Amino acid sequence: MQQGIPGEPPRAAADAEPVRRTSEIEEPTNLYVIHPLSAWIVPHCARLGISPNAVSLAGMGCGVAAGLAYHWYQSTWCCVLGFVLMLTWHVLDGADGQLARLTNAQSEFGKIIDGICDYVTFTAVYVGVALTLSDYIGSWVWGLVAVSGLCHAVQSAAYELQRQQYNFWGWGRKSAALPDLHPPKAEREGQPMLKRAANVLNGLYTRVQIVTTGGAAAFNRDLEAILAARPEREAVLRQDYREVFAPSVRRWAILSANYRTIAIFLFAVAGMPMFYFLFEIFGFSAILAGLLSGQRRRYRMFLDLAGRS
Repeated sequence: MQQGIPGEPPRAAADAEPVRRTSEIEEPTNLYVIHPLSAWIVPHCARLGISPNAVSLAGMGCGVAAGLAYHWYQSTWCCVLGFVLMLTWHVLDGADGQLARLTNAQSEFGKIIDGICDYVTFTAVYVGVALTLSDYIGSWVWGLVAVSGLCHAVQSAAYELQRQQYNFWGWGRKSAALPDLHPPKAEREGQPMLKRAANVLNGLYTRVQIVTTGGAAAFNRDLEAILAARPEREAVLRQDYREVFAPSVRRWAILSANYRTIAIFLFAVAGMPMFYFLFEIFGFSAILAGLLSGQRRRYRMFLDLAGRS
């Protein structure tokens, strides 16, 4: 069912996707804090004609400002300011997607802009902290931060794929489908340069997602074949998918940006931000390995159930 926002203008299409994100896979900070604030902003942006990309860029500006604040993490007030600015980025990051769905302005280019803004935000914070740390413990901290950033990118890509798959297989939302990694040559050549570049970047990101999640690609092929062979079972299989995978996607949310924002603040205000980077490398990576192991078992179980039903 479409989840409208009070006071929002009518959608342009009757079969448009819900404005808000899928509630049953959201973790508490999004469900009760971030997204309600985002939902309050969205109709105002729509009435003022503010584009989703402008909201994304405004959020990125808050993220860069947060990086400046965390540069002086020795000050408790600067840590608090950094946390508030990152919280504002989260709200705007939630609003841009809602606004795009509300105004039917979704695009591959918008997804790329949103992703770039997310990475710029954390890069700014990591660099801000590292600039100060390097004065105390030496330039080797940049290697630690670089490895931490790489782990962050891999973990985030894996988590976002779980969300995409849930919306695609659980609810049949076409916007969550993975892009065609091998489109026909004629189709590629007929695209404007900007759209072609956006599709290339999106394809590269999708390849990272597939590589980091192991059996996801094979699972997609097998489930697609089952649905093609038994189209009359589609509604039941999608419902079964939601029942099986919703709890696991909620567990994957530990790798979301929200908990990194909280962790950065706690380590910084305690005066030990270096330990955040170590936890990113070893702690979150261990969590990812455990989640992937469980997901592969879940894939096999569900395919066996779907094949027998």
